[in-house]
Amino acid sequence: MRTYRELFRTPEFTPLFCASTAQVAAQTVAGLALGTLVHRATGSPLLSALAMSGPALAQVAGAATLLSAADRLPPRAAMTGLSLLFGLGTAAQAIPGLPVAAVFVLLAALGVLASPGGGVRQGLLHEIVATDGYLLGRSLLNLSVGATQTGAFALGGVLVATLSPRGTLLAAAALYGVAAAVARWGLTRRPPRATGRPSTAATWRDNARLWSSRPRRYVFLALWVPNGLIVGCESLFVAYAPEDAGPLLASAAVGMLTGDLLAGRFLPGRWRRVLAVPLLLLLAAPYALFALRPPLPVLVAATALSALGYAASLLLLERLMDLTPDGLAGHALGLHTSGMLALQGVGAVLAGTAAELTSPSTAMAVMAAVSVAVTLTLARGLPRGDRGRPTAPGPGTGRGTRWRVRR
Repeated sequence: MRTYRELFRTPEFTPLFCASTAQVAAQTVAGLALGTLVHRATGSPLLSALAMSGPALAQVAGAATLLSAADRLPPRAAMTGLSLLFGLGTAAQAIPGLPVAAVFVLLAALGVLASPGGGVRQGLLHEIVATDGYLLGRSLLNLSVGATQTGAFALGGVLVATLSPRGTLLAAAALYGVAAAVARWGLTRRPPRATGRPSTAATWRDNARLWSSRPRRYVFLALWVPNGLIVGCESLFVAYAPEDAGPLLASAAVGMLTGDLLAGRFLPGRWRRVLAVPLLLLLAAPYALFALRPPLPVLVAATALSALGYAASLLLLERLMDLTPDGLAGHALGLHTSGMLALQGVGAVLAGTAAELTSPSTAMAVMAAVSVAVTLTLARGLPRGDRGRPTAPGPGTGRGTRWRVRR
């Protein structure tokens, strides 16, 4: 499978694509609305950053307790149920007079419940398109994230200005409802990919096995830490420029879309093995400009350039799949998603705290410098991305399928 047209001809890929796109749009619109609502209520850069990215912190708890459900629940039911829960939780956040503390309690609860969601979607993608189409399918879903975020941030900005943040949250809840409906009536009923009941013990056992390999640990850390630090920079856009956060967020989405298109569709294999570290450095370096407070067009261009570096994730995920046993591939993707989102939450906390102590512009420059230092440190331990990976499924992993692709 070599073209995006072939993907859309594959049965069930279109409803999976549409359900994922609707969920991304809902998350994006809700995040902007909630960040604006909390900033207006508190005036705190830290709390507004947490409102936009903080739910990811709860992924740590979910990854430690619920992640085994990613392979042990029927995919259609799991996707439908999670979308409905997100819609209800988002609508509850729009209740007038709801205390800020209650808003964050809801965010944390939804973050925990979302932890298996990435594994469910990616495992279902592999079932639908099979091994030879998974890389292309993952690339296209990543592209849809960038395109959807670009439009959703613009839409969210308009809705916040016209409907108010609470009205925008209700619109996001409706989008979650659309995602649930598409999953329920567009996907076919499938059995769980693994036998056994979801449990904390199974989650811990599989997490420990994945973490036991030193090369896998380096790849996980390279996927999580530089990404999380730069998302922390993005979480300060509202505090840095309250009236111009929309264009900055949209330019980041455009850059991410462009990077994924180039890396997933056009980058030759020999370059994929060497460009992950340079792309991570590109992800961080442009944020040093924020300390100089240049005009908005310069910052928009710098943000878009930086976001090209998010394509490093595609290249690193190829290495991760090379190093992961077949029976743990879905769990590994779920652990990657949960860890990435959790570190993004940590990045938001660190960036917000630094902004409270200094200023948003200084905090962005500091976070970028730390990201560069972390990338250079991890680069020495990253595997080269050569083929040759373990294939024997471990005990308790359920049915295994061969994953030869990178993401």
